[in-house]
Amino acid sequence: MSIPLLSGFAPLAPRYDAVILDLWGVVHNGREIFPAAADCMAHMRGAGLKLALLSNAPRRSSRIAEQLRDFGVERSSYDVIVTSGDLTYEALAAEATSATFRFGRTYYHLGPARDDGLLDGLPYRELPAMEDADFILNTGLFDDTSETTADYAGRLRDAAARGQPMVCVNPDLSVMRREVELPCAGALAQAYEEAGGETAYFGKPHQVAYDACFERLGVADTSRVIVFGDSLHTDIAGATRAGLDAIFVASGIHAAELGAAPGETPDAARIDRFFAQRLESPDHRVVGVMGGLSW
Repeated sequence: MSIPLLSGFAPLAPRYDAVILDLWGVVHNGREIFPAAADCMAHMRGAGLKLALLSNAPRRSSRIAEQLRDFGVERSSYDVIVTSGDLTYEALAAEATSATFRFGRTYYHLGPARDDGLLDGLPYRELPAMEDADFILNTGLFDDTSETTADYAGRLRDAAARGQPMVCVNPDLSVMRREVELPCAGALAQAYEEAGGETAYFGKPHQVAYDACFERLGVADTSRVIVFGDSLHTDIAGATRAGLDAIFVASGIHAAELGAAPGETPDAARIDRFFAQRLESPDHRVVGVMGGLSW
């Protein structure tokens, strides 16, 4: 086993000054927080580690803070939250301020009502018909519990033919809601690119997400920052691109493939095969695998 299995983070903690934690699949399952994760966060804070929560949620960080509070995670449990919604908002605000309006001035919101209002306060206008808008603001499927990307094939093909750019506010391909895997905005963006459409992504695994964490944490030495994540496509790929150490949480989005559950030690042989087959880069800095976030 080239990557060690870890029962907890405590032995490695002295190597680092700051931690970047994924949320969904690492800290919570979309409905409730993992008790061991809450305990680990408390120990991280007690050890003096700076803590950033980095999420591909297509909403502003203030909304995520409210959700976490509902889960019992108080504001004192972390230093900052950075979301792909924040990054999208800030990028489009900068475009509007410079008057370039890279994607255009009007948009169609492709996504559920819970993500409405992301661009409120910015000089962009939402239109009710996709074909009339300058660009598509993609926050996900309208109903991820009953639809798949195949249900959008015709609309995406037509939009690509019109040359409408898509702004993808969540690069994740899927997410686990308890034990159910559901498609995300990234899956629609991938289908759009396959149809010939132009897509801009905001969030993990792109460098801007990590730069935002460094800036807001006040981190100068990135060699002393570690990432925790459950997705090879976003968390581990993003850490690799940013040159950061990472710990892979096996009980998240890849749990069914790995037979892993929070609090259980993953099977070493399955992990070994999984990494050999699925890691996108041989230059990764995954320093350990955990069954679930724990101290």
